[in-house]
Amino acid sequence: MKRAGGVIAAAFAMGLGIGVGQGLIGRDRTEAAWAREETPVQAPAAALQGTDEQVVVRVARQVSPAVVSITSAAGSGSGVIVRREGIIVTNAHVVGGSRVVEVGLATGRPVEGRVLGRDPTVDLAVVQIPTQSIRDVPVAPVGDSDRLVVGQSAIAIGNPLGLERTVTTGVISAVNRSPREIELGGLIQTDAAINPGNSGGPLLDSRGQVVGINTAIYGGTTGLGFAVPINVAADVVRQVLTTGAIRRAYFGINYRDIEPELAAYYGLPVEEGIIVTNVDPRSPAGQAGIRPLDIIARLDDEQIRRGGDFRRVLRERQPGQTVTATVIRPGGTTRINVRLSAIRVS
Repeated sequence: MKRAGGVIAAAFAMGLGIGVGQGLIGRDRTEAAWAREETPVQAPAAALQGTDEQVVVRVARQVSPAVVSITSAAGSGSGVIVRREGIIVTNAHVVGGSRVVEVGLATGRPVEGRVLGRDPTVDLAVVQIPTQSIRDVPVAPVGDSDRLVVGQSAIAIGNPLGLERTVTTGVISAVNRSPREIELGGLIQTDAAINPGNSGGPLLDSRGQVVGINTAIYGGTTGLGFAVPINVAADVVRQVLTTGAIRRAYFGINYRDIEPELAAYYGLPVEEGIIVTNVDPRSPAGQAGIRPLDIIARLDDEQIRRGGDFRRVLRERQPGQTVTATVIRPGGTTRINVRLSAIRVS
């Protein structure tokens, strides 16, 4: 042990001597260069960046111009331009009850934004700014939140505490979260830092596509942020622009994805699908006979491999339509017809 300790100490001393010597040599060369009024040779920026760094730098440069600040009577937050017609998605709690808000562009120029619609049930709002006087309106590309995978990269951009276009990074921690304290369902969870003022800003994947709209954090915690899936936001935008109202088909369950590990642990008969964890007895699902621990494998002719498939099918259906759920139970497989009701927001 003593001999090993001596070897380590000697190695440490040698390393320290080399490091100090190199530091002095480097300093002398730099000072000499300044004395000759020369600029010290710097490594190329690209050489200083690993693959992960390059991704974040690229995404930040690509999307930051489309991130805006929003100020209303309710407070301030962020937003992201998603259409060249000047359409911005933000949070409903950011715009509050205002019909007009102030939008701060990346150029530093403030413009007036008109609130076209809001949906407090999913904490989303649609704002439009005039584009006639804005040259080359920056637009953030929109991704597919139904295809998110836990563990993939997540990048948030927003204006926390008024610090414009702050970039933070992390991963997708979970999908389809419904935290009681936030009173929203089907959220994306991320550990990318989200703070007051980030609300309404984009959550992005490594391709620079918007996959969520940052909406909330657990108070007093670190690394527990939540975003509304961009597919939900896209549906809200579509309805606001086409009909001026927001109506959503309602099924009435909470669920979780079935994964191979979960299936093996509980001895489930399938490795894909969703398993019902809770049913609102007054909902269409409850009235039709869907119950906890049911496994939903299909809706109509659509196979349900994960929650994203389930949400996509519901977005494609209208209130009043009937869907047929293929349900797996311990006693076998059954088909249950569920007549969807409406959630009308505006």
